[in-house]
Amino acid sequence: MIRLLVLMCFAWSVQAAEVAGVRIDDQTRVGGAELALNGAGLRKLVFFNLYAMGLYLPKKTALAAEAVSSEGPKRLALHMLRDVGAERFTSALVEGIRKNHTEAQAKALEPRIQALTAIMGEVKEAKKGMTITLDWNGTATQVGIDGRPAGKPIEGADFYRALLRIWLGDKPVQDDLKKALLGGAQ
Repeated sequence: MIRLLVLMCFAWSVQAAEVAGVRIDDQTRVGGAELALNGAGLRKLVFFNLYAMGLYLPKKTALAAEAVSSEGPKRLALHMLRDVGAERFTSALVEGIRKNHTEAQAKALEPRIQALTAIMGEVKEAKKGMTITLDWNGTATQVGIDGRPAGKPIEGADFYRALLRIWLGDKPVQDDLKKALLGGAQ
C-alpha cells in the first residue's frame, strides 16, 4: 500500500502541463540548477495562437516582482504554434521591453537588444514546432533553439529582467498570460 502511494505521488509530481496541445515539462535544468515550472500559458494575437510558454524558476512565486528580481538561473520556454519571421518576432520583444521601461532604460539595453536581434536574424524564422528558450544562467542570457545554444551569451542581469518584464511587467504583452505564468489559470 505504501509503495502504491509513493508511486502515485511520484507520478503526480512529474506530470507536465499542457497548453494548446503542447506538453510543457514541470522541471528543467539551467546552468546545473534544477528549476520548477512556475506557470504556463498561451500567447494569442487577435484570434491566432502564437506560442505556448512556460516560466521556470528556482522557487515558485505568484508575485511578478519576485519572479523578475529573484536570484539564480531562470528559463522562459516558448513553443511556437505558428511561423513568425525573425524580424517580426524580435520587434514584438523590443516593443514589450519599451512598454515596460523608460526611454533611458531602453536606450541602455539597446546594444543587447541588437545582439538578440542578430541571433534571431541568423535563425531567420521562428517556425511552428520550434522551441525557443531564453535562459539566465546567473551571468548571461543564452538563447536556445530546439535545445541547442544559438549565438553568444548576452551579458547583464538587467537585460534578462527586461526580457521577463515583457510578460511579467506592469504593461505585459497579455494580461492573462502574465497571470498564467505566475501560477494562475489563463
